[in-house]
Amino acid sequence: MTTLPIDPLATPGAVEAPSPRPGWRTLRGANVGDRLYRGALTALALVLPLLLLTLLAELVVSAWPAIKQFGLPFVWSSVWDPVAGVFGAAPMIFGTLASSLLALCLAVPLALGVAIYISEFAPKWIRQPIAFLVELLAAIPSVVYGLWGVFVLIPFLRTWVVPPLRATLGWTPLFSGVFYGSSLLAGAIILAIMIVPYIAAVAREVLLAVPASQREAALGMGATRWEAVWTAVVPYGRAGLIGAVILGLGRALGETMAVTMVIGNRHDIGLSVLQPAYTMAAALANEFSEATTDIYLSALFEVGLILFVVTVVVNALARVLIWSVARGTAVGSRAL
Repeated sequence: MTTLPIDPLATPGAVEAPSPRPGWRTLRGANVGDRLYRGALTALALVLPLLLLTLLAELVVSAWPAIKQFGLPFVWSSVWDPVAGVFGAAPMIFGTLASSLLALCLAVPLALGVAIYISEFAPKWIRQPIAFLVELLAAIPSVVYGLWGVFVLIPFLRTWVVPPLRATLGWTPLFSGVFYGSSLLAGAIILAIMIVPYIAAVAREVLLAVPASQREAALGMGATRWEAVWTAVVPYGRAGLIGAVILGLGRALGETMAVTMVIGNRHDIGLSVLQPAYTMAAALANEFSEATTDIYLSALFEVGLILFVVTVVVNALARVLIWSVARGTAVGSRAL
């Protein structure tokens, strides 16, 4: 009979630890299948940043001749002369920012009002139909919005809206000048209609995610339903609501077809919303096929690069704003 050797360093009475089970490598994620799965997910996660960098690199390379020739004055110069080979994008930048911000001023009150009504005040039987109809606006092609703007919106503005505006506010720079139809105002209204469903849908989901205890606490303190919404529900979800507004702004900055059809496409800077304007997206859509020289094509690529940078900066500032607003608040307010 053979005896097992005794370890002199072993503690008397100690029980030998059981050997690990065969599946321990699977639990730790160290087997081949888990490694392949993790590698595939990592590669997929890196695709979007790589695509973004590739797009940025292509824009920079294509726009480099214009950047080298015109420099920074390209951003604030107003001359756009393809024949002479002189280009400046200031009117396009101004038109893009002005139309988007004016669209936000028109769309945000309407979209937030719709979202608050659907989530807080509407009867249950009508909530889903209204939400469906509002979200259905996002499915309409932009060219259809443009046609509607040309044949319905512009005649309506010319007949019913602009005359009283000019009669009462015509002395201000914002409503001065002759109204021909295609204008910054028409483009902003089209953009406002197009971004309402995006803002309303996200804002509605944010408000529905607010815990019922917030409403109950406010109502228990004697607040009315509107006071409970305004003082408890909206502040709780303010970060998500800001995210919804920024989502609409990003949609407005990049809109092309509908705005091109109603904004007038005039390369000029004017303070009046009744005058035609131009946007960077509209310029790319209108003039890319007409770019017959290398410097002309490079200038359009630089316009696209500026639009790309503006969009990224706006979204980055929005994220910083959301972080600053959400700091120190409940976790539920970080909906976006």
